[in-house]
Amino acid sequence: MKDMDGLMVPTFDDVIAAHERIAPHIHRTPVLTSSFLNRLTGAELFFKCENFQKAGAFKVRGASNAVFGLREDQLARGVATHSSGNHALSLSYAAGRRGIPCTVVMPRTAPQAKKDAVRGYGGTIVECEPSTTSREAVFAEVVAASGADFVHPYNDPRVIAGQATCSRELIEDVPGLDAVIAPIGGGGMVSGCCLTLSTLAPGVKIYAAEPEQADDAARSFRAGHIIADDAPVTVADGLKVPLKDLTWHFVSRHVTDILTASEQEIIDAMRLTWARMKIVIEPSCAVPLATILKNPEVFRGRRVGVIITGGNVDLDKLPWQKG
Repeated sequence: MKDMDGLMVPTFDDVIAAHERIAPHIHRTPVLTSSFLNRLTGAELFFKCENFQKAGAFKVRGASNAVFGLREDQLARGVATHSSGNHALSLSYAAGRRGIPCTVVMPRTAPQAKKDAVRGYGGTIVECEPSTTSREAVFAEVVAASGADFVHPYNDPRVIAGQATCSRELIEDVPGLDAVIAPIGGGGMVSGCCLTLSTLAPGVKIYAAEPEQADDAARSFRAGHIIADDAPVTVADGLKVPLKDLTWHFVSRHVTDILTASEQEIIDAMRLTWARMKIVIEPSCAVPLATILKNPEVFRGRRVGVIITGGNVDLDKLPWQKG
């Protein structure tokens, strides 16, 4: 890691080390294609399917890197985090694999499926109100009481190095990509893409995809500084959090553009993926395809890696169901 203006920034050496460290605890996920979606978009799309990952999401990469990188003297106090879902259950999974306690502050409105998964992996949930302010205030109390190691959902060099292993696998499995697109909330996955691609394939353009109703990253990108929304409302529950200083470091330097999609466009893209690719993805993962469909001129004729970040869906509350 390098100290850059007071930030501990992971390097590609950290990505290599992370990949070796987490290999026994993750899947090398497949890359799938769809001739139908290729015809529909005019692009050649390669879907990196982290919905097939351990714990059902890419977040297990960063969480495992943090947990299995802890020193022996840190283990007894365990780990803690705040998360709307996938990082929470991923950290619980990794902590369970190492046999240490994990406490998670989650919004009371987080999907029940994700809460159930946290508890299933042995994690302890402390609920908060669905805002960044409440989440961070409650979390501060938890850490003060336990002394647990804080594994931030995205603004943590260990987490970003772990997430970067996903795009490393993608670029190894699908050479010759013109662009990669991933969802953006706090920016951990996109930062990982920036870290990997700027090293291995600097000619590949990096796009981020965001809900219109939680577009603080897009507005930050245009303004040149972080703009943080406290409690946006969107079906893409994994993309409600703002950028932080470490993820902004990568996004501001390496991302080509941040594209947005409406709630209906996200739902339509999610349903289209379920119907045509026969895979389960959550709303947050549908945002990249929604923005590709919305901006065909950006991607037409290009080879595009699309990172599907997870598949933890509440099957009793699918967004296209009425009532």
